[in-house]
Amino acid sequence: MGSEATRRLADEPVDHRFKGLPPDAQAAGLTVGQLAAERRNLHDGGFTTPVLTLDAEALEHNLSALAAFCDRHGLGFAPHGKTCMAPQLFERQIELGALGITVAMPHQARVCRAFGIEKIFLANELVDAPALRWVAAELAADPDFRFVCYVDSVRGVELMDAALRGHTGRRVDVVVELGAGEEGRTGVRTEAECHEIAAAVVATDTLRLSGVAGYEATMPGADAATVRAWMERLVALAADFDKSGLFAGRDLPEIIVSAGGSEWFDVVADVFSAVPELSLPVLKLLRSGAYLSHDHGWYSGLTPFKDRIPEEGGLRPAFRLWTQVVSRPTPGQAFVNAGKRDIAYDLGLPQVLAVRGADGRERPGTGITVTKLSDQHAWLETEEGTALEVGDRVALGMAHPCTIFEKWPLIPVVEPDGTVTDCIRTFF
Repeated sequence: MGSEATRRLADEPVDHRFKGLPPDAQAAGLTVGQLAAERRNLHDGGFTTPVLTLDAEALEHNLSALAAFCDRHGLGFAPHGKTCMAPQLFERQIELGALGITVAMPHQARVCRAFGIEKIFLANELVDAPALRWVAAELAADPDFRFVCYVDSVRGVELMDAALRGHTGRRVDVVVELGAGEEGRTGVRTEAECHEIAAAVVATDTLRLSGVAGYEATMPGADAATVRAWMERLVALAADFDKSGLFAGRDLPEIIVSAGGSEWFDVVADVFSAVPELSLPVLKLLRSGAYLSHDHGWYSGLTPFKDRIPEEGGLRPAFRLWTQVVSRPTPGQAFVNAGKRDIAYDLGLPQVLAVRGADGRERPGTGITVTKLSDQHAWLETEEGTALEVGDRVALGMAHPCTIFEKWPLIPVVEPDGTVTDCIRTFF
Protein backbone atom coordinates (compact mmCIF):
# COMPACT_ATOMS: atom_id res chain seq x y z
CA MET A 1 0.00 0.00 0.00
CA GLY A 2 0.99 3.64 0.01
CA SER A 3 1.68 6.29 -2.56
CA GLU A 4 4.27 5.97 -5.29
CA ALA A 5 6.16 8.86 -3.68
CA THR A 6 6.37 6.94 -0.41
CA ARG A 7 7.50 3.77 -2.13
CA ARG A 8 10.27 5.73 -3.84
CA LEU A 9 11.76 6.59 -0.46
CA ALA A 10 13.21 3.07 -0.43
CA ASP A 11 15.20 4.00 -3.55
CA GLU A 12 17.19 6.75 -1.85
CA PRO A 13 20.88 5.91 -1.57
CA VAL A 14 22.45 5.20 1.78
CA ASP A 15 24.81 8.15 2.07
CA HIS A 16 26.20 10.98 4.19
CA ARG A 17 22.77 12.59 4.74
CA PHE A 18 21.72 9.89 7.17
CA LYS A 19 23.37 9.57 10.56
CA GLY A 20 24.24 6.17 11.96
CA LEU A 21 23.84 4.05 8.82
CA PRO A 22 26.56 1.52 7.95
CA PRO A 23 29.43 3.07 5.95
CA ASP A 24 29.91 -0.19 4.06
CA ALA A 25 26.32 0.06 2.83
CA GLN A 26 27.16 3.37 1.20
CA ALA A 27 30.38 1.94 -0.22
CA ALA A 28 28.38 -0.91 -1.75
CA GLY A 29 25.89 1.54 -3.32
CA LEU A 30 22.93 0.18 -1.40
CA THR A 31 19.59 1.96 -1.30
CA VAL A 32 17.65 2.41 1.92
CA GLY A 33 15.28 -0.34 0.85
CA GLN A 34 18.11 -2.73 0.04
CA LEU A 35 19.69 -2.08 3.43
CA ALA A 36 16.39 -2.83 5.18
CA ALA A 37 15.96 -5.99 3.10
CA GLU A 38 19.31 -7.28 4.39
CA ARG A 39 17.81 -7.33 7.91
CA ARG A 40 21.08 -6.45 9.57
CA ASN A 41 21.45 -6.44 13.32
CA LEU A 42 21.70 -3.00 14.85
CA HIS A 43 24.59 -3.97 17.09
CA ASP A 44 26.86 -5.96 14.80
CA GLY A 45 25.63 -4.99 11.33
CA GLY A 46 27.85 -1.96 10.79
CA PHE A 47 25.62 0.77 12.21
CA THR A 48 27.61 3.60 13.77
CA THR A 49 26.89 5.59 16.89
CA PRO A 50 25.00 7.66 17.70
CA VAL A 51 21.98 6.11 16.04
CA LEU A 52 18.32 6.70 16.87
CA THR A 53 15.98 3.71 16.62
CA LEU A 54 12.25 3.05 16.73
CA ASP A 55 11.04 -0.10 18.44
CA ALA A 56 8.84 -1.89 15.88
CA GLU A 57 6.54 -3.52 18.43
CA ALA A 58 6.06 -0.36 20.51
CA LEU A 59 5.37 1.71 17.39
CA GLU A 60 2.72 -0.70 16.13
CA HIS A 61 1.14 -0.98 19.58
CA ASN A 62 0.83 2.80 19.89
CA LEU A 63 -0.60 3.19 16.41
CA SER A 64 -3.23 0.56 17.14
CA ALA A 65 -4.02 1.85 20.63
CA LEU A 66 -5.20 5.29 19.59
CA ALA A 67 -6.95 3.94 16.51
CA ALA A 68 -8.94 1.63 18.80
CA PHE A 69 -9.64 4.47 21.22
CA CYS A 70 -11.02 6.69 18.44
CA ASP A 71 -13.11 3.88 17.03
CA ARG A 72 -14.58 3.07 20.44
CA HIS A 73 -15.56 6.70 21.04
CA GLY A 74 -16.80 7.53 17.54
CA LEU A 75 -14.07 10.10 16.94
CA GLY A 76 -12.66 11.20 13.64
CA PHE A 77 -8.86 11.29 13.79
CA ALA A 78 -6.38 13.57 12.05
CA PRO A 79 -3.09 12.98 13.91
CA HIS A 80 -0.72 15.90 14.15
CA GLY A 81 1.89 15.30 11.47
CA LYS A 82 4.33 17.90 12.79
CA THR A 83 5.30 15.36 15.45
CA CYS A 84 7.08 13.02 13.07
CA MET A 85 6.89 14.57 9.57
CA ALA A 86 7.21 11.01 8.28
CA PRO A 87 4.98 10.14 5.29
CA GLN A 88 5.46 6.39 5.90
CA LEU A 89 3.92 6.83 9.35
CA PHE A 90 1.19 9.11 7.97
CA GLU A 91 0.16 6.31 5.64
CA ARG A 92 0.12 3.78 8.46
CA GLN A 93 -2.10 6.10 10.50
CA ILE A 94 -4.50 6.46 7.58
CA GLU A 95 -4.52 2.69 7.02
CA LEU A 96 -5.69 2.37 10.65
CA GLY A 97 -8.58 4.78 10.13
CA ALA A 98 -7.23 8.34 10.33
CA LEU A 99 -9.22 10.69 8.07
CA GLY A 100 -6.22 12.87 7.24
CA ILE A 101 -3.21 14.60 8.75
CA THR A 102 -2.98 17.74 10.89
CA VAL A 103 -0.12 20.19 10.29
CA ALA A 104 0.93 23.51 11.76
CA MET A 105 2.73 25.27 8.90
CA PRO A 106 2.33 25.60 5.11
CA HIS A 107 5.55 23.73 4.32
CA GLN A 108 4.26 20.76 6.32
CA ALA A 109 1.11 20.79 4.23
CA ARG A 110 3.25 20.76 1.10
CA VAL A 111 5.07 17.66 2.37
CA CYS A 112 1.71 15.98 2.91
CA ARG A 113 0.54 16.83 -0.58
CA ALA A 114 3.81 15.62 -2.11
CA PHE A 115 3.01 12.22 -0.60
CA GLY A 116 -0.62 12.12 -1.63
CA ILE A 117 -2.43 13.11 1.58
CA GLU A 118 -5.96 14.09 0.57
CA LYS A 119 -7.23 15.69 3.80
CA ILE A 120 -5.18 18.29 5.68
CA PHE A 121 -6.14 20.20 8.81
CA LEU A 122 -3.83 23.16 9.38
CA ALA A 123 -4.12 23.99 13.08
CA ASN A 124 -3.06 27.60 12.71
CA GLU A 125 -4.33 30.80 11.17
CA LEU A 126 -2.92 31.04 7.65
CA VAL A 127 -2.43 34.59 6.38
CA ASP A 128 0.61 34.11 4.13
CA ALA A 129 -0.58 35.09 0.65
CA PRO A 130 1.71 32.79 -1.42
CA ALA A 131 0.78 29.83 0.78
CA LEU A 132 -2.93 30.62 0.42
CA ARG A 133 -2.60 30.82 -3.34
CA TRP A 134 -0.88 27.42 -3.28
CA VAL A 135 -3.82 26.01 -1.29
CA ALA A 136 -6.27 27.48 -3.78
CA ALA A 137 -4.37 25.94 -6.69
CA GLU A 138 -4.32 22.52 -4.98
CA LEU A 139 -8.06 22.71 -4.34
CA ALA A 140 -8.72 23.67 -7.96
CA ALA A 141 -6.52 20.88 -9.31
CA ASP A 142 -7.82 18.04 -7.13
CA PRO A 143 -11.55 17.71 -6.37
CA ASP A 144 -10.77 15.08 -3.70
CA PHE A 145 -8.46 17.37 -1.73
CA ARG A 146 -9.92 18.77 1.51
CA PHE A 147 -8.13 21.55 3.39
CA VAL A 148 -9.20 23.21 6.65
CA CYS A 149 -7.40 25.89 8.67
CA TYR A 150 -8.01 28.16 11.66
CA VAL A 151 -9.19 31.74 11.78
CA ASP A 152 -8.87 33.72 15.01
CA SER A 153 -9.20 37.38 13.96
CA VAL A 154 -11.21 39.58 11.63
CA ARG A 155 -7.91 40.92 10.33
CA GLY A 156 -6.88 37.37 9.47
CA VAL A 157 -10.13 36.83 7.58
CA GLU A 158 -9.51 40.02 5.64
CA LEU A 159 -5.97 38.99 4.72
CA MET A 160 -7.12 35.54 3.62
CA ASP A 161 -9.92 37.00 1.54
CA ALA A 162 -7.58 39.48 -0.15
CA ALA A 163 -5.05 36.75 -1.00
CA LEU A 164 -7.71 34.41 -2.41
CA ARG A 165 -9.82 36.95 -4.29
CA GLY A 166 -9.77 36.29 -8.01
CA HIS A 167 -8.78 32.63 -7.64
CA THR A 168 -11.52 30.50 -9.12
CA GLY A 169 -12.51 27.23 -7.52
CA ARG A 170 -13.66 26.06 -4.14
CA ARG A 171 -13.74 28.22 -1.04
CA VAL A 172 -11.15 27.49 1.63
CA ASP A 173 -12.70 25.83 4.68
CA VAL A 174 -11.98 27.52 8.01
CA VAL A 175 -12.83 26.83 11.63
CA VAL A 176 -12.90 29.49 14.33
CA GLU A 177 -10.27 28.79 16.98
CA LEU A 178 -11.48 29.27 20.54
CA GLY A 179 -8.53 30.17 22.75
CA ALA A 180 -7.87 27.85 25.69
CA GLY A 181 -8.02 30.28 28.59
CA GLU A 182 -7.23 33.96 28.93
CA GLU A 183 -3.47 33.29 28.98
CA GLY A 184 -3.41 30.46 26.49
CA ARG A 185 -1.69 30.48 23.12
CA THR A 186 -3.56 31.51 19.96
CA GLY A 187 -7.31 31.62 19.55
CA VAL A 188 -10.24 33.93 20.22
CA ARG A 189 -10.81 34.80 23.86
CA THR A 190 -14.56 35.47 23.97
CA GLU A 191 -17.65 33.99 22.33
CA ALA A 192 -18.74 37.46 21.17
CA GLU A 193 -15.49 37.83 19.22
CA CYS A 194 -15.95 34.31 17.79
CA HIS A 195 -19.34 35.33 16.40
CA GLU A 196 -17.84 38.49 14.92
CA ILE A 197 -15.12 36.49 13.15
CA ALA A 198 -17.60 33.87 11.95
CA ALA A 199 -19.78 36.59 10.47
CA ALA A 200 -16.75 38.05 8.70
CA VAL A 201 -16.03 34.63 7.17
CA VAL A 202 -19.62 34.19 5.98
CA ALA A 203 -19.49 37.62 4.33
CA THR A 204 -16.62 36.55 2.00
CA ASP A 205 -16.80 34.73 -1.31
CA THR A 206 -13.48 32.96 -0.71
CA LEU A 207 -13.90 31.21 2.67
CA ARG A 208 -16.39 28.70 4.06
CA LEU A 209 -17.15 28.48 7.77
CA SER A 210 -16.84 24.79 8.65
CA GLY A 211 -16.84 24.61 12.44
CA VAL A 212 -14.88 25.35 15.59
CA ALA A 213 -11.60 24.09 17.05
CA GLY A 214 -8.90 24.67 19.61
CA TYR A 215 -6.02 23.16 21.56
CA GLU A 216 -6.50 22.54 25.25
CA ALA A 217 -2.95 21.57 26.24
CA THR A 218 -1.73 25.18 26.15
CA MET A 219 -4.17 26.21 28.87
CA PRO A 220 -2.15 27.44 31.88
CA GLY A 221 -2.65 25.19 34.88
CA ALA A 222 -4.78 22.77 32.88
CA ASP A 223 -6.47 19.97 34.77
CA ALA A 224 -9.44 17.73 34.00
CA ALA A 225 -11.95 20.26 35.31
CA THR A 226 -10.59 23.27 33.40
CA VAL A 227 -10.16 21.29 30.20
CA ARG A 228 -13.71 19.97 30.50
CA ALA A 229 -15.10 23.48 31.06
CA TRP A 230 -13.26 24.80 28.01
CA MET A 231 -14.36 21.83 25.90
CA GLU A 232 -17.97 22.48 26.88
CA ARG A 233 -17.55 26.10 25.73
CA LEU A 234 -16.22 24.82 22.39
CA VAL A 235 -19.19 22.51 21.86
CA ALA A 236 -21.64 25.24 22.89
CA LEU A 237 -19.99 27.62 20.41
CA ALA A 238 -20.61 25.19 17.56
CA ALA A 239 -24.25 24.90 18.61
CA ASP A 240 -24.59 28.69 18.80
CA PHE A 241 -23.10 29.11 15.32
CA ASP A 242 -25.54 26.54 14.00
CA LYS A 243 -28.53 28.14 15.72
CA SER A 244 -27.50 31.48 14.21
CA GLY A 245 -27.58 29.98 10.71
CA LEU A 246 -23.87 30.51 10.09
CA PHE A 247 -23.40 27.07 8.54
CA ALA A 248 -26.43 27.26 6.25
CA GLY A 249 -26.37 27.59 2.48
CA ARG A 250 -22.74 26.69 1.88
CA ASP A 251 -23.09 23.04 0.76
CA LEU A 252 -21.18 21.98 3.88
CA PRO A 253 -20.79 18.19 4.31
CA GLU A 254 -20.50 18.35 8.11
CA ILE A 255 -19.78 20.66 11.03
CA ILE A 256 -16.29 20.18 12.43
CA VAL A 257 -15.69 20.30 16.19
CA SER A 258 -12.02 19.60 16.87
CA ALA A 259 -9.59 19.50 19.79
CA GLY A 260 -7.16 17.15 21.46
CA GLY A 261 -3.44 16.86 21.88
CA SER A 262 -1.78 13.90 23.56
CA GLU A 263 -2.56 14.85 27.18
CA TRP A 264 -6.35 15.21 27.54
CA PHE A 265 -7.90 13.19 24.75
CA ASP A 266 -9.96 11.20 27.24
CA VAL A 267 -11.69 14.38 28.39
CA VAL A 268 -12.12 15.45 24.78
CA ALA A 269 -13.79 12.12 23.95
CA ASP A 270 -16.07 12.36 26.96
CA VAL A 271 -17.28 15.88 26.18
CA PHE A 272 -17.61 15.12 22.47
CA SER A 273 -19.89 12.21 23.34
CA ALA A 274 -22.47 14.78 24.46
CA VAL A 275 -22.37 17.00 21.35
CA PRO A 276 -26.00 17.91 20.63
CA GLU A 277 -27.72 17.16 17.34
CA LEU A 278 -27.10 19.99 14.90
CA SER A 279 -28.47 20.83 11.47
CA LEU A 280 -25.69 18.82 9.81
CA PRO A 281 -23.66 15.77 10.82
CA VAL A 282 -20.89 16.61 13.29
CA LEU A 283 -17.31 15.50 12.70
CA LYS A 284 -15.77 15.16 16.16
CA LEU A 285 -12.10 15.40 15.27
CA LEU A 286 -9.18 14.44 17.52
CA ARG A 287 -5.65 15.57 16.56
CA SER A 288 -3.20 13.83 18.94
CA GLY A 289 0.31 13.28 17.55
CA ALA A 290 2.90 12.45 20.23
CA TYR A 291 1.20 9.14 21.05
CA LEU A 292 2.89 7.65 17.99
CA SER A 293 6.30 7.12 19.54
CA HIS A 294 5.45 8.20 23.11
CA ASP A 295 8.57 9.09 25.11
CA HIS A 296 10.62 8.69 28.27
CA GLY A 297 9.77 11.54 30.61
CA TRP A 298 7.24 14.13 29.51
CA TYR A 299 4.31 12.36 27.85
CA SER A 300 4.95 9.19 29.83
CA GLY A 301 3.77 11.13 32.86
CA LEU A 302 0.87 12.92 31.16
CA THR A 303 -0.84 10.49 28.80
CA PRO A 304 -4.39 9.47 29.74
CA PHE A 305 -3.36 5.89 28.97
CA LYS A 306 -1.12 5.98 32.03
CA ASP A 307 -3.90 5.65 34.60
CA ARG A 308 -7.16 6.99 33.14
CA ILE A 309 -7.67 4.68 30.14
CA PRO A 310 -6.80 1.02 30.82
CA GLU A 311 -8.49 -0.56 27.80
CA GLU A 312 -5.66 -0.36 25.26
CA GLY A 313 -2.89 -1.31 27.68
CA GLY A 314 -1.09 2.01 27.79
CA LEU A 315 1.45 3.49 25.40
CA ARG A 316 5.04 2.31 25.04
CA PRO A 317 8.13 4.47 24.50
CA ALA A 318 9.45 3.57 21.06
CA PHE A 319 12.66 5.60 20.85
CA ARG A 320 16.15 4.56 21.91
CA LEU A 321 19.24 6.56 21.09
CA TRP A 322 22.26 4.29 21.05
CA THR A 323 25.47 6.11 21.93
CA GLN A 324 28.98 4.98 22.81
CA VAL A 325 31.28 5.79 25.70
CA VAL A 326 34.25 7.68 24.26
CA SER A 327 35.83 8.97 27.47
CA ARG A 328 35.99 7.81 31.11
CA PRO A 329 38.32 10.43 32.62
CA THR A 330 37.44 9.79 36.29
CA PRO A 331 35.71 7.00 38.25
CA GLY A 332 32.61 9.18 38.61
CA GLN A 333 32.42 10.57 35.10
CA ALA A 334 31.96 9.38 31.53
CA PHE A 335 31.13 10.91 28.17
CA VAL A 336 29.14 9.45 25.27
CA ASN A 337 29.26 10.61 21.68
CA ALA A 338 25.85 12.29 21.35
CA GLY A 339 24.81 15.77 22.40
CA LYS A 340 22.47 18.60 21.54
CA ARG A 341 22.78 17.91 17.81
CA ASP A 342 21.32 14.44 18.33
CA ILE A 343 19.29 14.58 21.56
CA ALA A 344 15.95 16.22 22.33
CA TYR A 345 16.47 18.24 25.51
CA ASP A 346 13.80 20.97 25.57
CA LEU A 347 11.67 19.02 28.07
CA GLY A 348 14.43 17.50 30.17
CA LEU A 349 17.70 15.62 29.97
CA PRO A 350 17.67 12.03 28.68
CA GLN A 351 17.50 8.94 30.86
CA VAL A 352 20.05 6.12 30.71
CA LEU A 353 18.03 3.03 29.81
CA ALA A 354 20.62 0.35 29.22
CA VAL A 355 24.30 -0.44 28.72
CA ARG A 356 25.63 -2.96 26.21
CA GLY A 357 29.16 -4.14 26.93
CA ALA A 358 31.85 -5.60 24.71
CA ASP A 359 30.42 -9.07 25.37
CA GLY A 360 27.15 -8.07 23.71
CA ARG A 361 25.14 -8.43 26.90
CA GLU A 362 22.66 -5.70 27.76
CA ARG A 363 22.09 -4.58 31.34
CA PRO A 364 19.97 -1.83 32.95
CA GLY A 365 21.52 1.63 33.09
CA THR A 366 21.24 1.90 36.87
CA GLY A 367 23.76 4.09 38.62
CA ILE A 368 24.30 6.32 35.56
CA THR A 369 22.77 9.78 35.16
CA VAL A 370 22.98 12.34 32.36
CA THR A 371 23.87 15.67 33.98
CA LYS A 372 24.64 17.94 31.03
CA LEU A 373 24.76 18.13 27.25
CA SER A 374 27.36 19.71 24.99
CA ASP A 375 26.91 19.96 21.23
CA GLN A 376 28.34 16.48 20.60
CA HIS A 377 28.68 14.92 24.07
CA ALA A 378 26.42 13.88 26.91
CA TRP A 379 27.99 14.16 30.36
CA LEU A 380 27.37 11.09 32.50
CA GLU A 381 27.73 10.83 36.25
CA THR A 382 28.37 7.30 37.51
CA GLU A 383 27.86 5.99 41.02
CA GLU A 384 30.75 4.34 42.81
CA GLY A 385 31.41 0.85 41.50
CA THR A 386 29.38 1.30 38.30
CA ALA A 387 30.79 -0.85 35.51
CA LEU A 388 31.19 1.34 32.45
CA GLU A 389 34.08 1.29 30.00
CA VAL A 390 35.17 3.17 26.92
CA GLY A 391 33.54 1.41 23.99
CA ASP A 392 30.40 0.37 25.86
CA ARG A 393 27.15 1.30 24.15
CA VAL A 394 24.65 3.32 26.17
CA ALA A 395 20.96 3.56 25.27
CA LEU A 396 19.25 6.85 26.12
CA GLY A 397 15.54 7.57 26.43
CA MET A 398 14.36 11.10 25.64
CA ALA A 399 11.32 13.31 26.17
CA HIS A 400 9.22 15.16 23.57
CA PRO A 401 8.68 13.17 20.35
CA CYS A 402 8.42 16.31 18.19
CA THR A 403 12.01 17.34 18.83
CA ILE A 404 13.32 13.75 18.80
CA PHE A 405 12.06 13.09 15.27
CA GLU A 406 13.27 16.51 14.14
CA LYS A 407 16.95 15.71 14.62
CA TRP A 408 17.01 12.51 12.58
CA PRO A 409 16.27 12.41 8.82
CA LEU A 410 16.30 8.59 8.71
CA ILE A 411 15.44 6.32 11.63
CA PRO A 412 15.94 2.52 11.65
CA VAL A 413 12.99 0.44 12.88
CA VAL A 414 14.23 -2.40 15.08
CA GLU A 415 12.70 -5.71 16.16
CA PRO A 416 13.21 -6.97 19.74
CA ASP A 417 16.19 -9.08 18.67
CA GLY A 418 17.93 -6.04 17.13
CA THR A 419 17.02 -6.78 13.51
CA VAL A 420 16.55 -3.62 11.44
CA THR A 421 13.50 -4.16 9.24
CA ASP A 422 12.73 -0.68 7.90
CA CYS A 423 13.89 2.93 7.91
CA ILE A 424 11.57 5.89 8.50
CA ARG A 425 12.30 9.06 6.52
CA THR A 426 11.44 12.43 8.05
CA PHE A 427 11.01 15.84 6.36
CA PHE A 428 11.58 18.84 8.61
